[in-house]
Amino acid sequence: MSSSTWNITSVTSDGAAWLASAGTYPRSTLALWEERPEAPLVLPCGSAFDVVNAPAIFGRRMLDRLWDEGPGSGPVAVHRGRMLLFAAPGTAQRLPSLLDWEEWGTNRPDSRTEGVPPLLCHGTGDAVTVPALHGAETGTPAHSRWLVAPDTRHPWLPGPEILLWAAVRAARSAVRISIFPPADHDAKVYDVSRRR
Repeated sequence: MSSSTWNITSVTSDGAAWLASAGTYPRSTLALWEERPEAPLVLPCGSAFDVVNAPAIFGRRMLDRLWDEGPGSGPVAVHRGRMLLFAAPGTAQRLPSLLDWEEWGTNRPDSRTEGVPPLLCHGTGDAVTVPALHGAETGTPAHSRWLVAPDTRHPWLPGPEILLWAAVRAARSAVRISIFPPADHDAKVYDVSRRR
């Protein structure tokens, strides 16, 4: 699937009902959104969804892997330069141990994921800011927007194993392999183009 397949920026009424179900008072949340559909809200994680929070570029690579090579994604938002991948409840508890098992983010030279940015996992007891129901007007900068907006009351949400798979694939695509050794910055350089 192409990136245009997952570029849905407005939340449907069913999607709003699903998001609101995460909070203690869903009707109040929906009433607030009816008054101010352009307002982002803070919602708790752990019951309706967990969130995996990644730096924007790496999160985009994960999203590309999910759609190009995998099963797709659940809702996805961008907030203040980070990508929020909505995941199945329980993902925030399980994914860190799977990442540790893969030696995620270790600084060992032989680590398969050396230099990969940290992924933040938000679950029970955490809350995240979700974007407004409708996308920002064209031409206005948005600090918070939907890339894949919720459109159903029961969206499919990836679990920890699928997100681990996407993260490892994204890390592999980010690794640049060179047959040349790293440059020696203290080496003297001579211009040999003028040899006689």
